[in-house]
Amino acid sequence: MANSKIALITGITGQDGSYLAELLLSKGYDVHGIIRRSSVDFRPRIAHLEGKKGFHLHYADLGDSMSIVGIVDKIKPTEIYNLAAQSHVQVSFDSPEFTADVDAVGVLRILEAVRICGLVDTCRIYQASTSELYGKVEEVPQNENTPFHPYSPYAVAKQYGFWIVKEYRDAYNMFACNGILFNHESERRGETFVTRKITLAAARIKQGKQDKLYLGNLSSRRDWGYAKDYVECMWLILQNKKPDDFVIATGVQHTVREFATLAFHYVGIELEWQGEGADEKGIDKATGKVLVEVSPDFYRPTDVVNLWGDPTKAKAELGWNPSKTSFEELVKIMVDSDMKKVAADDAATRVRVNLEEYLEKGIVK
Repeated sequence: MANSKIALITGITGQDGSYLAELLLSKGYDVHGIIRRSSVDFRPRIAHLEGKKGFHLHYADLGDSMSIVGIVDKIKPTEIYNLAAQSHVQVSFDSPEFTADVDAVGVLRILEAVRICGLVDTCRIYQASTSELYGKVEEVPQNENTPFHPYSPYAVAKQYGFWIVKEYRDAYNMFACNGILFNHESERRGETFVTRKITLAAARIKQGKQDKLYLGNLSSRRDWGYAKDYVECMWLILQNKKPDDFVIATGVQHTVREFATLAFHYVGIELEWQGEGADEKGIDKATGKVLVEVSPDFYRPTDVVNLWGDPTKAKAELGWNPSKTSFEELVKIMVDSDMKKVAADDAATRVRVNLEEYLEKGIVK
C-alpha cells in the first residue's frame, strides 16, 4: 500500500534539513530530498540516513525550474519543506544576484511546480522564512504583525519569498505557510556561522590548536534556539487546520559576547572583557592572554543588531514548546560536540603523519 505521507525537503543536506528528515522518518513519512550535483560530497549530515527505508535523494536545483517540476510531478508530495537557500547574510553582500535567484525566485519555482502539477489541493508547503526580514527593527520583541525592514540582500530576497507564499495562498487557495525562524543553531551548524565559529574556536584554543578568535560586533543581540526543536515547529505548522504564518523563536535574547563567554566557560576558560567597540578584547582570566579580538573584516555594510522573537502564537495555536532546550544547554551541546571533533581531528592527523613517516622510512610497504 502506498504511503499517504510523502515529504519533499529542499536543503536536506543542511542543518535543518537533516533534523527534519530524521523527524519525518520517525513519524512514518516517505522522505524525499533534493541535492545538487557536485564533485564534493555535501552529505555528511545525512549519511546515516542513506539506505534507510523511506529515504530517497534526487538531483535537482532551485535554480532549475524543469528539475523541480519533474521531481514534484514524479513523487507527488503531500508536504514540501523549502529549506534550501543561500543563507549566509555576509555572503549575500558578495553574491547578491545568486542570493536573489535562490532565495526569492527559488520559492516561486516551488509554488509554480505545485500548481503546474495539479497538486494545489493535496500538497501543503512550508517556506523557511527568516527573522532577518525585521532587519532595522521597528519594535521589540518581533511578532507576526511587526513591520518588515530588511537590511541585507539576503533579507530582501527572503521578503519576496515570504510575500509570494502569501500571494499564492490567497490567489490559488494553497496551503502555503511561512515559518519566520529566528536564529537556530546546533552541533550540525556550518562552521562559517558565528555560533559554530565560536564553539569550534573555543575547543581548538583549549586543545592548543588555535591561538585566537576574531569576531565582528560583540554587542549584536540574537534570539538563539536549538535547530532540532525548531524543525518540530515546522512540521506542526503544516499539521494546522488552516494555513498561516508563525514566528519560531525562544523569546529570550543574548549577545554574541554572552555566547562566547559561555562557550569558553564550558571548555574551562573564563573570559574577562576589556575595552569597547573595535578595541574590545576577551582575556583569559587565568593567564592574561588575549583570546578574542574584534576584526573590522567581520562588520557588515548594514548590520542587524537587535533580533528578539515572540513565539506566543506558535505556543498557543500549535502547542509548540520553545523552551525545550535552554540557551545554556544549546551552547553546551555545541561545545561538547566540537571538543570531541577537535580531539578526533587531531588523532587522525597524528595517524596520517605517522603513516607518512613509516612509508618514507620503508617500515611499511
